[in-house]
Amino acid sequence: MPPSVPSLPRRVAHILRTSLFVQVAVALVLGIAVGKLWPGFASDLQPLGDGFTRLIKTIISPLVFCVVVVGIAKAGDLKAFGRIGLKALIWFEVASTLALVIGLLAANVVQPGSGMHVDPATLDSAAVDAKTGGGHLPSTTEFIVNALPTSFIGAFAENSLLQVLILACLVGAALLHLGHTRVPRVLPAIEQAQEIIFAIVGFVMRLAPIAVFGAMAVLIGQYGLGVIKTYAKLIVLCYVAAALFIALLAIALKALTGLSLWKFLRYIREEMLLALGTASTESVMPRVMQKLRKAGARDDAVGLVLPTGYSFNLDGASLYLSIGTLFIAQAVGVDLSLGQQITVVLVLMLTSKGMAGIPGSAFLALSATAASLGAIPAGAVALLLGVDRIMDSMRVVTNLLGNCVAVFAVSRWEGALDIDKAKKVLGGEVVPEAEEEPAPAPAAEDAAVEEPVVEEPVVKEPAVKEPVVKEPAVKEPVVKEPAVKEPVAEVS
Repeated sequence: MPPSVPSLPRRVAHILRTSLFVQVAVALVLGIAVGKLWPGFASDLQPLGDGFTRLIKTIISPLVFCVVVVGIAKAGDLKAFGRIGLKALIWFEVASTLALVIGLLAANVVQPGSGMHVDPATLDSAAVDAKTGGGHLPSTTEFIVNALPTSFIGAFAENSLLQVLILACLVGAALLHLGHTRVPRVLPAIEQAQEIIFAIVGFVMRLAPIAVFGAMAVLIGQYGLGVIKTYAKLIVLCYVAAALFIALLAIALKALTGLSLWKFLRYIREEMLLALGTASTESVMPRVMQKLRKAGARDDAVGLVLPTGYSFNLDGASLYLSIGTLFIAQAVGVDLSLGQQITVVLVLMLTSKGMAGIPGSAFLALSATAASLGAIPAGAVALLLGVDRIMDSMRVVTNLLGNCVAVFAVSRWEGALDIDKAKKVLGGEVVPEAEEEPAPAPAAEDAAVEEPVVEEPVVKEPAVKEPVVKEPAVKEPVVKEPAVKEPVAEVS
C-alpha cells in the first residue's frame, strides 16, 4: 500500500512545531497586528523582547571566550591568530569607509531633506538627551583603554566583548606556551563548557517567537505606521543604499571565496528574521557563530572576526549616519561643501567605532559630527527621533551580513576556510550533522565486506615464521659477550 499522505492541517501543524523560521514569521505578523489594533496593550509587551535579549547576552561572553580559546589552542599558531586579527581590522576599515561614502553619495543625489525648511528652534533637543541618557561617545584613547580588562570576572559581568576577547587571547596563548602535556585537563574542560553553552542557546532560541511578537507589537504600538509616510523618502533611500551595499558585499564574497551571499542568507534565514524582529544582532550572535563554524570557517577565525566586527564593523550604522547627517543639514537649509562632507566621513570613521553597546549611540555620533562641522545645530538631531527605530531593520541586516562576509573573506585570506564544505552546506547538499551521522552505516557495510578478508591473516602465516628466522639474531647478544669482558679487563 502506498504511504498515507498527512492532511493539510497536520502538515501545517508539523511545520509550525518544527520550523523556527515559520514560528518567527508568524510571530512577526501577529506582533504587527496587535500593535496596530491595541497600541495600549502592545506597549506592555516590552518585557518579552527585553527578557529574551537579556538571556542571550548572558551567553555571549562565555561563548566568545570558549570559541576563541579553543580556536587558538587547536590552531597551534599564535602568529596566525594575530594575522587574522590584523586582516580583520583592514577589512573592517575598508568596508565601513565604503558604507560611509555610499551613504554620502546617495544623500547628495536624492537629497531626502530638501524642501522641509525646518526651524531648529522648534525642535526639542531635550528629547535627544533623554534618548542618549546623557551619555557620550568615548574618545580614541578612552576606547582603547576601556578595551583592556581590569578584572577577569568583571569583563564577563559587564559583558564587554573586547575585554573578553583580550582575556581569551591571553588564555589561548598561555595554553600554547604550556602545552597540552602540562595542562591536559584545561582545554577539554573549555571544549565541554562550549558544548554546554551551545545547548543553552538551543533552549533559549525556543523563546525567539515570543520575543519577536513582543518587540514588533511595541514598535508598531509606539510609532504606528504613520511615521513611514512622513519620512518615506529618507526611509526608502536608506534601504536602497543598504541594498546597494549588500550587493557589493555579494560581489566581493563571490570574487574572494566563490560563495553565494543569497545562499548564505537562506542558510541563516531563521537568525536573520529573529534579528529583524528584535532589532538586535546580539540576539543571534551565538547561533550565527555556530552556523559559520559548520559552514567551513575555522574556529579561531569565527571567534575573533565576528565578535570584533560587533565593535569595529557597523556597516549599517555607517550608512545611516552619513545619510542622516546630510538629511539633517538639508532639512534645516545648510549646504555642506565638499570639504565639510569629507570631514563628515573622517569624523564618522572614528565615532562609529565606539558606538557598540552605548544607548542612543547613533544620536551621540550625529551630535558629535554636527558639533565638529559647526554648521548644523546640535538640536537638529531630534529630527531623526521619530524614524530611528524604523531604521533598526536596515542597520541590523547590513551589520550582520557585513560581519558574516568579513568572517568568510578573512578566513579565505588566511587559508582558514574549507571552501568545498562551505559550498555543500550553503547549497543544502550536505548538512554538517548529516555528514557525521551516516558514518556508522558505511562502517557496518565495510565490516560485512571484510568478512572474506579474514582469510588474509591465514595467508600471512609465513609472516609468523619471520620472527623464527630472526632467532639467530638472539645469538647476537651472545656474540657480544666479549664486549662485557672489556669492562672486567678495565677493572683489573
